Amino acid sequence: MTRRARQRYEAGSVSQAATFRGSHSTSTKSSWTWTIDALSDRRIRITVEYDGTQFHGFQRQPSVRTVAGVLEAALHEIFGERIAITAAGRTDAGVHATGQVISFLPSHAFPLDRLALALNRILPRDVSVRDTAEMPGDFSARFSAVSRTYVYAILNRRDPSALLGRYAWHVYKPLDVEAMRAAAAHLIGEHDFRSFCALPESGGTNRTVLGLKIDRHGEILRLEIGAGGFLHHMVRAIVGTLVECAGGRRDPESVPAILAARDRAAAGVNAPPHGLYLAGVRYPDGYDSLREPWLFAQ
Repeated sequence: MTRRARQRYEAGSVSQAATFRGSHSTSTKSSWTWTIDALSDRRIRITVEYDGTQFHGFQRQPSVRTVAGVLEAALHEIFGERIAITAAGRTDAGVHATGQVISFLPSHAFPLDRLALALNRILPRDVSVRDTAEMPGDFSARFSAVSRTYVYAILNRRDPSALLGRYAWHVYKPLDVEAMRAAAAHLIGEHDFRSFCALPESGGTNRTVLGLKIDRHGEILRLEIGAGGFLHHMVRAIVGTLVECAGGRRDPESVPAILAARDRAAAGVNAPPHGLYLAGVRYPDGYDSLREPWLFAQ
């Protein structure tokens, strides 16, 4: 652990007693104690949220600010080693998250019940850790996931909002929610979503949409879509197409033909990234990181 990280950690009013998961030992010394034990068969799962406005996406890139870069830098301060993280979803620039999940394999131990506190003292204000857990060695935030849930926010009124401008897509024309729901019904189940992705993937373009719900909360529309996995830009292309159906530019009954075309040009425009939230990820052990974006939280 670096001196800077240790100073930040010790500055907080935290208990001196700490349980070290790697060695399963307990320290109750008057000063904070650091142990180094092998964790070769255990991985750490962390649930994080972030405001994607100032990030160039999640995935680490040279010379630009990314969510992975910020998280890995904070973990380096704490563990004193280079740590590569795996994420449940690699969100694009401007996309937010309330329930992103990452995993990593550290070489050194750390008191797990203090890890979230330590990270939140280091991380910038637009990233925070919700919780941490120790997982089996074969756990992967990405490949162990059973399903993912995205939420999209649309501000549907004539004038824009200075406060919501970074967190919801402003659509000034009235939107017909029933037309949007009729179009969405054609997307439920397993389909080839080639028309709704930016680039084909090596694993194919068939995906299974488990649910697609649309509700109006006053001036804000909430779209929730769940699936086992998503293609690049798939959610944004679906939202853009549904908005065109709701605005009268497309017939909701045209969606089956869009799917059959297997051509990105057949579908609507990509909705902008700032209205999109990775809201939750579910795993076989029953853990679900789902958290409602603050626009809709009661």
